[in-house]
Amino acid sequence: MPPQTRRMAFPKIVIERDTDSEQSSSEGEEEEFVEEEEEEEEEAPSAVAEEDEEEVAEKANGGKMGGKLMDASDAKKKEKAPITISLKNVCKVCKRKGHQAGFKGATYIDCPMKPCFLCKMPGHTTMTCPHRVAVEHGVIPAPHKNTGRPLDYVFERQLRANVTMIKPAFVIPDQVDCAVIRYHSRRITCLEFHPTNNNILLSGDKKGQLGVWDYVKVYEKTVYGNIHSVILNNMRFNPSNDGTLYAASSDGTVSCTDLETGMSFPLMDLNPDGWQGPNSWRMLYGMDIHPEKSLVLVADNFGYLYLVDMRSNKKTGDTILIHKKGSKVVGLHCNPVQPEILLSCGNDHFARIWDVRRLEAGSSLYALPHNRVVNSAYFSPQSGSKILTTAQDNRLRVWDSIFGNLDSPSREIVHSHDFNRHLTPFRAEWDPKDPSESLAVIGRYISENYNGAALHPIDFIDTSTGQLVREVMEPNITTISPVNKLHPRDDVMATGSSRSIFIWKPKEKSELVREKDEKKIILCGKAGKTNKKFGGESDDSDGDIFSSKGKNSKYKKPESKYSFSDPKKKKR
Repeated sequence: MPPQTRRMAFPKIVIERDTDSEQSSSEGEEEEFVEEEEEEEEEAPSAVAEEDEEEVAEKANGGKMGGKLMDASDAKKKEKAPITISLKNVCKVCKRKGHQAGFKGATYIDCPMKPCFLCKMPGHTTMTCPHRVAVEHGVIPAPHKNTGRPLDYVFERQLRANVTMIKPAFVIPDQVDCAVIRYHSRRITCLEFHPTNNNILLSGDKKGQLGVWDYVKVYEKTVYGNIHSVILNNMRFNPSNDGTLYAASSDGTVSCTDLETGMSFPLMDLNPDGWQGPNSWRMLYGMDIHPEKSLVLVADNFGYLYLVDMRSNKKTGDTILIHKKGSKVVGLHCNPVQPEILLSCGNDHFARIWDVRRLEAGSSLYALPHNRVVNSAYFSPQSGSKILTTAQDNRLRVWDSIFGNLDSPSREIVHSHDFNRHLTPFRAEWDPKDPSESLAVIGRYISENYNGAALHPIDFIDTSTGQLVREVMEPNITTISPVNKLHPRDDVMATGSSRSIFIWKPKEKSELVREKDEKKIILCGKAGKTNKKFGGESDDSDGDIFSSKGKNSKYKKPESKYSFSDPKKKKR
């Protein structure tokens, strides 16, 4: 006899939707599925009655029909229940049904169960938030309380004279001068200008690569991929040797790289035995250099501070717990006037001030509390008397004097930067050229509708008043720009957006004003899907091909209003 095969009864699929806006070509099929299900429910009582009649008939006929009737009833019982696929609207914020929240194009739709996404206060929506209409809303400068301490007199006599009392006009770089598209294979995590060569920009990315780019000779660029294996979080130049770069990475190493030869070697490795599990793997985040003591200060994800001697290239001193044990220390900054004063910040919701000469656990000079994680904390670049912090509660906090009252910040400025998943954390940084020490730059998370396009501008904020000085954007940059660095000497700003780097200059000083067709935009690597806009690629794509040192990259020219430079055709 031939083998008997068992017929499998596949369950029916029911798709549920609750909005009229989500109509598609499968709408008719959905109605059929629902109608069939209702018909089965209506036929169920009659089927039971028919089964009873068949059993009576079987008994009356002496069981002649038993085989066929039993087979039919068993088949009905073995039919599987329909599978229901729900496509109902579920809020991504509160996980409840009946409404949606988040971005719809350039408009943010609030969750009715949550407060305003921008200022975190109830009673209004994000689109009508008063802080969105006017950034300076509610900013009241706190009075400086003269405590009569000797430090106050020292500040007024020695440091106040270096801070100009008359604000000069701010110079804002607001036009893209040149760019390298898909320069890195992963998102950019940090930027640093060369201390002596004005045209050199260094960049680090999520994959641990280090890029060196001359943005005047746009095609002269190099990417080193063998320095670190994972995220390059911070980098600083040697104050006494501008050809040496120190970098801290999430692989637990501090590297020293000679930019002339490209040779690099580790100064410290916190994971010599390799991966032993997440509870023991140490990652380095915050880093700065103490120029007078020739020390590299780095901090890890467990709250500890390490000291590395630049002269012996070895770790020195003891490991010191400077933040809550187990919390990540993401920022370190030595005071530019008094390097012995150290500022740190971390995931324990605190920024702390330390004396490097007396570094001990729990011996901070002052602790500045925040409501959420502190992304960055910086002293003002010239006098070192102010502090600017960025926290995940959408607040920029400013302390006008480290010698005054530190119990509460002088100002709290509401700004949209409460997002760091799949993004480099937003960090507000001072303009190092501003003599009034009041201008800061930071990227914005919430997008704005500019002629139908959802763009994320870069904000220039006056920290003394909380006012928005300027928001700059480029219609072709559709990605978020969390990494922004102002040049210490020129009116230039570098922006890391996704895997690309952009150089901004003021319109009146840009060469593009004279010849608009000479925009210097370079397209690197290869991508599976090319977007006409600069930010159309994924941050985590590894499909790019980079040129090693001494080799040229491959370029292609997409359709855009910008002209793309090709180093094979253009030589200088």
